[in-house]
Amino acid sequence: MARTTPGVTRRRILDEAVHLFATRGYDATSVADIQTACGLNPGSGALYKHFPSKAALLEAAVHDNLERLTARTAETADAQLPDDPREALRVLADVVWAFMAADRDLVRLMIREFTGFPELFERMWQGVVATVYTRGTAWITTLRDQGRADVTDPEATAAVLVAALTYYPILDVLIGHTPGDLEPGRFLAAWTDHAVAALNLRS
Repeated sequence: MARTTPGVTRRRILDEAVHLFATRGYDATSVADIQTACGLNPGSGALYKHFPSKAALLEAAVHDNLERLTARTAETADAQLPDDPREALRVLADVVWAFMAADRDLVRLMIREFTGFPELFERMWQGVVATVYTRGTAWITTLRDQGRADVTDPEATAAVLVAALTYYPILDVLIGHTPGDLEPGRFLAAWTDHAVAALNLRS
């Protein structure tokens, strides 16, 4: 494990780097910028004692956050969903929104820099959002097979629900606005109503 300069933790270096990458852009952020943000001498090259390159720093930041988020997502997504469909939908929504809210800078960075590091951010996507989509598809399929829902295409239905759920926080992260600038509770309540209607639930 890399040793850090006294007073500057590895976590702080990663957090400052992600913030700068997300706000300025990866290419526009220099190693000296990151060192200055961390309180290191910008000309010392001290950051290289911890990470061999700027790209390695980005990969470490994504990896560290991905491990934490994936563990939390898997724990929730693998848990037994409530029997009540509305409560189950809320659990799935909470997982997605918790991921989006956990590190806004990282989400913004993923969106801004995806084309430059597609494999890196693909792992992040697969580890979190795709997990929820797969769990949602399986849940909808089970409801249909049990005769509790009338859904022609569970996979497409799950895709529409996840897409609508992620659109709100993505816009909030990118531009600080959401459709109608609704507060989260109102949006989530309406999303749940539409999800229930899309599932054609049977009593």
